[in-house]
Amino acid sequence: MPWRQTDPVLERTRFVLEAERSGIALSELCRRYGISRPTGYQWIRRYQAEGLAGLEDHSRRPHRFPNETPAEVVDQLVKLRARKPNWGPKKLLARLQRLHPELPLPAASTVSAILKRKGLVEPARRRPKPERVLVSNTGEPEAANEVWTTDFKGEFRVGSGELCYPLTISDGWSRFLLACDGLASTRYELTRPTFIRVFQEFGLPDRIRSDNGPPFGTHAICGLSRLAVWWLKLGIRVERSRPGKPQDNGRHERMHRTLKEETTRPAEPQMSAQQERFDAFRREYNEERPHEALGGLSPADLYRPSWRPLTSETPGLDYPAHYERRQVRRDGSIKWRGRHVFISEILEREPVGLEEIEDDVWAVYFASLQLGTLTHGKFNPKKRAKPGGGTS
Repeated sequence: MPWRQTDPVLERTRFVLEAERSGIALSELCRRYGISRPTGYQWIRRYQAEGLAGLEDHSRRPHRFPNETPAEVVDQLVKLRARKPNWGPKKLLARLQRLHPELPLPAASTVSAILKRKGLVEPARRRPKPERVLVSNTGEPEAANEVWTTDFKGEFRVGSGELCYPLTISDGWSRFLLACDGLASTRYELTRPTFIRVFQEFGLPDRIRSDNGPPFGTHAICGLSRLAVWWLKLGIRVERSRPGKPQDNGRHERMHRTLKEETTRPAEPQMSAQQERFDAFRREYNEERPHEALGGLSPADLYRPSWRPLTSETPGLDYPAHYERRQVRRDGSIKWRGRHVFISEILEREPVGLEEIEDDVWAVYFASLQLGTLTHGKFNPKKRAKPGGGTS
């Protein structure tokens, strides 16, 4: 059973008394109380040293501050700032050094903290940043298969009137065009087979970068989609470009412009003929077309398949041994200490890992992605999640 939120001291008292008298193994007792062994040892040590008083919440404030700025220096800084309200920390330090060379002056960052603490700095007004769901662009790749980029080139109609949605996948380093498939829609059920074929032929990348639109992103927790969940299960990290920032996927966008010019003007009469045109473009783009950014080489001169094959295993879900593992139910919840805690329906029947990062504060992960934290039985989604845990 977990600590009761209403009276944690009572729960701690019961725990240490039971540990002292019952003869139950400590690991089993900790499991019953829903705490980690380090936490259990901590409360036993406090009880042995201080008695029941040691089970009360202690202040985390340190008893002394060896590096505290002398009061005389703080007083001089405050007086000088009052005379020069527009001077920043560096100017104040330079002036104080000339006026009082005998004083041990702190760093500029410490002066800034002192001024804020004294209410002598008005907080800057910041513009709200757009929320990003997964890790954003982590930089340009330095080798093949570090980052694959993917997107749909906007739909168009072939001569028969059918809508064609070209799905493109390319290697971010060599610019090798791994796929260009004309699909009937952007639905997950049609997109996944293309990725399966590409994974089988070229192996798995380290990361896949996309925009936030379907089928890559949704409004679910962390913007997860069924496609992103599948990638994470395969051990592929997911990156997203910033909303309204196509330059984050600039190389892919440039390829799309060439694709549009050479394959859709005019469009073919049938989808089958349009796909043949896409295939011919891909062969020429990879094997014949020289690229200035590659020193006149073609992508096929540089690209080599990944050493990571597509298997039926799910390496992304190999959580470290110290994680608690829970299965997400069909309604999107997990069972935690006798209660149902909602996580997300997008993770239905998938396992999540929980790591205790503070006393009764648990980080919740799906594969390498931190979804949020679980505190006192309440789940707090993390809007700007980053890869974490021992799997990234």
